[in-house]
Amino acid sequence: MFCGGGSAGHVTPNLALCEELKGKVNLVYVGTDGIEKQLCDKAGIHFIGFNAVKLVRGKVLCNLKIPFSLMKSVSACKRILQDEKPDLLFCKGGYVSLPPAIAARKLGIPVLTHESDISPGLANRLIAGRCERVLTTFPQTAKKFSNGIFCGSPMRPSIKYNNAAECKRRLGLDMRPAILVLGGGSGSKKINDCLRECLAAICRQYNVIHLCGRGNAMPCDYDGYRQIEFCDDMGTVYGAADYAVARCGSNSANELISLRIPTLFIPLANSASRGDQIENAEYFRSLGLCRVLDEKQLTADRLKSEIEFLIKDEKLKTALGNYIPACGNKNILREIQRIIIR
Repeated sequence: MFCGGGSAGHVTPNLALCEELKGKVNLVYVGTDGIEKQLCDKAGIHFIGFNAVKLVRGKVLCNLKIPFSLMKSVSACKRILQDEKPDLLFCKGGYVSLPPAIAARKLGIPVLTHESDISPGLANRLIAGRCERVLTTFPQTAKKFSNGIFCGSPMRPSIKYNNAAECKRRLGLDMRPAILVLGGGSGSKKINDCLRECLAAICRQYNVIHLCGRGNAMPCDYDGYRQIEFCDDMGTVYGAADYAVARCGSNSANELISLRIPTLFIPLANSASRGDQIENAEYFRSLGLCRVLDEKQLTADRLKSEIEFLIKDEKLKTALGNYIPACGNKNILREIQRIIIR
């Protein structure tokens, strides 16, 4: 049984493992009636929903009901687990994982969790003591848990597509280099706005694949510009991309770097998160694997110039070419198998 949700970043890693496990075990996914349900329905994975309450950062009054709502969520998850009788619960962090993990512990069902970021999120810090293992994307994160193990990032096998010309043809692009711009599952207004200001100049030389987020599309007919609100076929998008501009959520960052796509990361600012994206970006920059732009410095002109620097950065391309990516699928599946066999 898998759990995790609230954002695509907590779901797609689970679905990467589900791709590997399909046909070998019975798969069940528990989560809220949000993006996790939509993605599981598309993937053909049996989904069971429950209500989960989310911590609202900086708003004390909104969080007063959390203890009572959490008790209800744990009771609901306990009933689901008693009905489904899973051999293992695999959590991907986020507030959606907490009630199932507590319920599983009460019922004696083994729990594994995976932490994607360098600094552990609140849910995984609370879940860790109830888990057999805390699996991590980054080596330094594993050291923060007594039961931590560095495994690497779960990655969807379907993201690898080698025929760049075919991918560009599918997206209606010509054979010029293509720049992929994405701001996370819901898009980034600031990145979208700055890109649109300098889009005409960029499209004179390059194709642009713009994943703008649901409801964020705007009319535009520049040659070589492909606008997509949400993409289910990232293999084609990544396959067409020669360069990328992106936020620095751990999953997409690891995918871009493992595919050796030179990337300019614009991590989400501290004011809008706990600072995890900034830490992720600095880690990859310390290895020479990306370029980074502080969101506070983002303007249309700066974005255009940073894209030009990215395209000319031969040192970055060499570092990516020599990098051996740490795909965590085999390591994570080995831990899952170890518990199920036991």
